[in-house]
Order: sequence, then C-alpha cells, then structure tokens
Amino acid sequence: MFNVKVYTIKDLLKYFAGLIIIIVILLFITKVVLSKINKENIEQDNKTGFLNYDLTSCIETTSTIIKDTNNPNNNEIKAYKSDLYEDILKTQISLAKDIHEDEIDDTVEDTADEIKENKTQEASNVELAKTSLATEVITNNPIALNYNSQYGNVKIKNQTSHDLTEEMLNPNIEITNKNILLFHTHTCESYTPSENFQYTETGNFRTTDLNYSVARVGTELENQLKSYGHNVIHDTTYHDYPSYNGSYTNSLATVQNILQNNPTDIIFDIHRDAIGSRSDYAPCVKIGDDVCAQIMFVMGSDEGGLWHPNWNQNLKFAIKVQAKAEEMYPGLFKPLTLTKYRYNQHTGKYASIIEVGATGNTMDQCLNSMKYFAKVLDEILK
Repeated sequence: MFNVKVYTIKDLLKYFAGLIIIIVILLFITKVVLSKINKENIEQDNKTGFLNYDLTSCIETTSTIIKDTNNPNNNEIKAYKSDLYEDILKTQISLAKDIHEDEIDDTVEDTADEIKENKTQEASNVELAKTSLATEVITNNPIALNYNSQYGNVKIKNQTSHDLTEEMLNPNIEITNKNILLFHTHTCESYTPSENFQYTETGNFRTTDLNYSVARVGTELENQLKSYGHNVIHDTTYHDYPSYNGSYTNSLATVQNILQNNPTDIIFDIHRDAIGSRSDYAPCVKIGDDVCAQIMFVMGSDEGGLWHPNWNQNLKFAIKVQAKAEEMYPGLFKPLTLTKYRYNQHTGKYASIIEVGATGNTMDQCLNSMKYFAKVLDEILK
C-alpha cells in the first residue's frame, strides 16, 4: 500500500508565496552588500584625490549600460541621457576647478613667501653704521645756534618760561614698551635735488612723491631699525596735502587710530627744518666718509594752553637719545629746542619731532644721517 498525500491548490499557493519571500530577502541582502562594497571603493578612490574614471570612460560605461534603450525616437530616453551627460560634465568640471583653485592658493602662498623673503633680504642688505668714526661739523655758512640751557653735553634752546632744573633734565627713565611709530605731519616736505634724487616739485621744496619727500627719510629709518630687530610702524599718510592747514589735526587722528591697535611709547614725527630765510642752509656733519644732514629735536610743553601732562618725560627721552649721540657721533644733533606748543606729543610717553636736515640738504645726506641715528637708538633700546 502507498501513502499518498494530496496537495490542494491552497497549499501550493502557500508554498509558492514562501519561496517568493525567500527570494526577495536574498535579493535585498545582495543589494545591501554590493552597495556597501561600491561605497567603500568610491571612498577609497576619493582619498587619492581623483575618481579612477575620467570623462571619456564614464560616458563609455554609461553608453554601454543604456545601449539597449538607445532609441532615437524615444524622447524620454534622450532626455535621460542628456541629463546624465550634463551631471557627469558638471562633476568633472567641479573636480578640475577644485584642483585649479588649490594650485592658485599654492601660488599665492609661494608669492607671499617670496615677498617676505625679499623684504628680509632687503633688511639684511641695509648698510649699518660703524662706530669709533671721526666726526666733524662741516656746515657752510652756518646759522647761529643759540642755546640757554645745558645738561651734560646736550645743549637746549628753552623757549618756555619753565626753569629747567636738574631733576627735570635728568633722563632717569625706563623704557618698557620699545615699539616705534614713525609718521609725518608735513609729509610733502622735500630737499634740494641731487644726482641720485631728481624730482619735480609740487610746491616750494615740496613734493607728493613719497620717494623724494621726508617720507623717504622715514623709510630709511624704518629699514635701519628693523635691521636691528626693532618693531617699527611707518605711516606715510599725506597730512599736509591737498591743504597745508590742519596738518596737525590730521596727523593726530592718524596717530590715535594706529595706537588703538598698536600700543607704542616711542613716537617720532619726522620733518625737514622749515627755515625759509635761507634756501641754501644745509646743516651737515661728516661721520667717517659720510656727509650727513644734522638732526634737531623739537619738543613741546604745556605752555600753549593744551593738555600735555607728559611733556617732561618726552624731554627726558630726547635728552637721553641726544646724550648718547654726542658720545658716539658728536655733532649729529643740533641743540634741542623746547617750545611752548604741544605738537601732538601728548600721544606718547616718549614722543618728539625730529627735523632731519633743511632745504639746502640733499636726500643722500638725510639718508646717511638715519643710518647713524638708528645706531644711536639701538644702543638706547638694548
């Protein structure tokens, strides 16, 4: 006898449904695994910086996939291909753009480094002053330099009513903030043209060309001081152009703005001596083989009616510098002038005007004097 099991249609449908569910599950698992593998491959390719396929291979691969549907009469397929090609192109262009921008960034960085290196090279090429040199004042047709006070070897022309006592003149100051600010209230002041410095005047011994004005003298002092390792800011803003009136108001705004972000005690307003009665007046001192323009401190006080509580400290600083200069290079400075006016010197603990040369001096002579002045300052600030 045989045991015969009878399957109904209902049983067959049940088995068939179960088989379909198993197949669907297997297909799903396969898809997940393949997707994960493909993602890992793409991430690995991206780590190298490029996809492993260029534009041509991407299009060829895509063309193979859709070749069976390449029916020119099928607008839907044509639109799909067009969008696909456009996306591929956009991706490749984006990659190329990123690479190009990286190259530009590298070029900019290289250029900045090159400029920095050039500036460093320029600073290293600055000729520094030597010491123990013979010095001699050689001014032709000098103007009488009157003075009525003296501290050590520093002569002072006191134009105020202050009785300058020993305590007021003693340069017993300690300089903690050694940052240096250079600027020019009369930026356009210029000198007698020389073979090396010919220029077109835009006024009587005045020019807006910063390469030939007193601003160039400031640049020389800046380079010299930086060669000794000092932190220097040199501002070359025009404060006397287009109008000479209001120059000190203009320069005060500039200095106050700079000091907001750059705390500085030592401030020099660099001028040219404005003596107008003698256009040929050229105060000179010979140091070694160099002919240098003489320098003069012009110091303010509180007698002009403006608030200036630190004028005496400014004066002590000027005396300290000039005393050192007289030790190293006698005659580099003319007698110091103390005036009734403030001249914006309330902006710093050690603020002053220095007048470098006069109308008869040449730029060459003024640049020479900055070489020796910087050496003196470096000795003071060590």
